[in-house]
Amino acid sequence: MKNYRLIISGGGTGGHIFPAISIANAFKARFPETEILFVGAEDRMEMERVPAAGYKIIGLPVSGFDRAHLLNNFRVIARLGKSLLLAKKTIRDFKPDIAIGVGGYASGPTLWMASALGVPALIQEQNSYAGVTNKLLARKVQKICVAYENMARFFPKDKIVLTGNPVRADLEEARGKREEALAFFGLSPERKTILVVGGSLGARTVNRSVENGLDLLYRSDVQVIWQTGRYYYNEASKRLKAYRGIQVWCSDFITRMDYAYAAADLVISRAGAGSISELCLLGKPVILVPSPNVAEDHQTKNAMALVERDAALMIPDAEAEGRLMKEALATVADEARLRSLSQHILSLAQPHSADRIVDEILKIIKK
Repeated sequence: MKNYRLIISGGGTGGHIFPAISIANAFKARFPETEILFVGAEDRMEMERVPAAGYKIIGLPVSGFDRAHLLNNFRVIARLGKSLLLAKKTIRDFKPDIAIGVGGYASGPTLWMASALGVPALIQEQNSYAGVTNKLLARKVQKICVAYENMARFFPKDKIVLTGNPVRADLEEARGKREEALAFFGLSPERKTILVVGGSLGARTVNRSVENGLDLLYRSDVQVIWQTGRYYYNEASKRLKAYRGIQVWCSDFITRMDYAYAAADLVISRAGAGSISELCLLGKPVILVPSPNVAEDHQTKNAMALVERDAALMIPDAEAEGRLMKEALATVADEARLRSLSQHILSLAQPHSADRIVDEILKIIKK
């Protein structure tokens, strides 16, 4: 069996890191002797998450351009120069069969240098609106794995393969575990359940919207699983104390996301690419509240790709505090609407994404 060597580069957010680790795990499952080296940005979350998943990582001093303070970009350019040299040395020392980029700051210098040194490369674009780094790299790489249709406006058509975004294996196993999941959260199987998630750090607007809707929730027979994120938990639990008897499970973090999805009749979520891929795979009705604080407003574009197919509802961040809980309660009470949303979002699912990406990697290596 061939001992393959892979470099996987990128990160910055969970939305980039999780697919990267999934691809690594899927490749290792087929070829256990494979050596995999990650290359990340030295001050970003991949420097913790990747070693926790059992992989070695090298950090580059790369950072993003500062559009607000243009003078800071002299430092950014100096860091980019250092990152290119370190990426070059890493590729020469490690001698990979292929370099894989998942988006984020570090993938630019790594894949640029891989191409310059004659190493084949593949990129995985999670969003419906391509990131700057991946657009710049598109000419240099052999294949581009995407999660949405109509990506030829960003990339050369002959390089695109629709694979979807890898999602956590445990989520697919959660199907059909509704009663077990509700028992885990101490909630009733007789009531409808809304799951509220704002990403790993939480989302101020989503949390404020729930707080503003607590009166409505108190008067309804709906229960809620509410993940606040660590910055908002104290405020949320204080507000809940005024509503004795309200059916809300509230925490800063959900350890069993598989159970959270299994319990939910309706989900309220940001519109990150990873979350959307999970919701598609599980066929979960969702109200998306896109984050306005992301590059090129790509979360709104992700959400619109679903809304246009009647596969999700969307409320703009600026309108959420006034509208979100009212619309969520109306939607969760409407059986026909829930069924329709579920069928349409499920039709957009791309199962076994990590394995399909591994197939593409192998085709390039074997060439």
